[in-house]
Order: sequence, then structure tokens, then C-alpha cells
Amino acid sequence: MYKAIGHVNNRAFRVLWMLEELGQDYEYIPFRAGSAEMKTVNPSGKSPALDVDGDIITDSSAIMCFLADRHKDFTFPSGSVERAQQDALMHQINDEMDAILWAAARHTFVLPEDKRVPEVKESLRWEFTRNCQRIAAKIRGEFLMGDKMTVPDILLTHCMNWSKSAKFTCENSKLLDNAERMRARPAYIRAKALAD
Repeated sequence: MYKAIGHVNNRAFRVLWMLEELGQDYEYIPFRAGSAEMKTVNPSGKSPALDVDGDIITDSSAIMCFLADRHKDFTFPSGSVERAQQDALMHQINDEMDAILWAAARHTFVLPEDKRVPEVKESLRWEFTRNCQRIAAKIRGEFLMGDKMTVPDILLTHCMNWSKSAKFTCENSKLLDNAERMRARPAYIRAKALAD
């Protein structure tokens, strides 16, 4: 059984959703990011972490890719062109959505107050909106890569959720429709229920 460590209200949601999609048994340990408990698992205090028989994996993208590879689902085979395209999507979403949202969060509440530059958020909002168009252009069907759901679909939906709570606008209908479909998935709903 896996131990999914980190709170459902942050990037740990991605891992919990992935585990639900895969139908895997897991123990949910809701440590808050930055807490003393989280630092016992990941010294940086960042969430999530996955305990696999005593071995710890950190970083939500790494964990999701590990789970997809291990269970041979929600991914294309290693060494295939499709896998390289899938990995490129992961990097693009991490670079052009997640990193921007994280920079905004740091300048809103994460950094010490005297290190925050709130004015940078206007530039980040512009960049995020522009990048939404770029990523939307990659959608090739029901899912990012056509008719097969892959790990980047989970990452993208989580970033779309985060953008709503951060008040970063994305008005691209393809991305909004995609996120709506993903939020209706039973595994998404089960993972989301852990917040209650």
C-alpha cells in the first residue's frame, strides 16, 4: 500500500487523484506543506511525498510519472515518440502554468513580507493568459493527447483549478471545457472528497 503524504488542498491532490484513477490502495496522510511533520518526510517541507515500501519519492510530477510507469496506465511506453510528446507537455505545463502560479503565490503569502514584490503579479497574469492559448492549441481530442488520458491531463486540470483560486483568468473555451470534463471524472470527485 502506498502512503500519500501531503494535504489535498495543494499539489498532493494530483497524486491522490492519480491513485484514485489507478484504483490503488493508499493511506492518505494529510501533512501540511511547511509543517514539522512534512519536513520529516521532505526536508524542504514541500508537499507531496509518496512512501513506497519505505522509500520516499517527492515532487508531484515525478510521483505521477512513477505511478503511471509502474502500473502501465495513463502513459505511453518509454522510448516511444508519444511518450516524448507526453513528457514535453508535462514540462510545458510545469513551466508555463505551474511555475507562474507558484511565483504569484510566493509574492502573495509564501515569501517573508519584506521579500515580496506584489507588482510582479500583473506581469505573471499576462504571461499566464498568453500561455493558456499555447497549451490549448495542444489539445488533440477529449484529452490533451487525443482519446487517451495521460499524466499531463491531471497536471493541467490542477493548474486550472489553482488559477481560479489565485484569480488568474483563463478564458480559453477549449481549456475551460477540458477542465470541466476532467472535474466530472469519478476519481477526481473521490480525491476531492478528501478535503471534506
